[in-house]
Amino acid sequence: QVEVVESGGGLVQTGGSLKVSCSVSGLKFDDYVMAWFRLSPTKERFWISTINWSGSSSWSRMSVEGRFTVSRDNTKNMFYLQMNHLQPTDTGTYFCAAASALDWTKSYFDPSLSDFQYWGQGTQVTVSS
Repeated sequence: QVEVVESGGGLVQTGGSLKVSCSVSGLKFDDYVMAWFRLSPTKERFWISTINWSGSSSWSRMSVEGRFTVSRDNTKNMFYLQMNHLQPTDTGTYFCAAASALDWTKSYFDPSLSDFQYWGQGTQVTVSS
């Protein structure tokens, strides 16, 4: 049984930092592309970042470039999002998602939600102004 569990969300002031984590079990982690998405308070879902199976390459949306860093540790089956210089517009529920890398033919940049087979339950990040 596959489990995807996010953690590390919380309340932070504008300009602050937060690191959210994603623990994955029940699959061969290094066979999977991983991504972070955000569900905004207005219920819009935004792609944030994608990382390839090895962690050697990553892609992020323009609004978080230079502020957010995505990484993974394949020895621990963990996936991370380090968020710096947080803004109130970064508020939302952060979800991690996994997609098989073995047959990945999609774009790593701004992939579709439907490209991912496994999802976590999300972790809330609130940035106060």
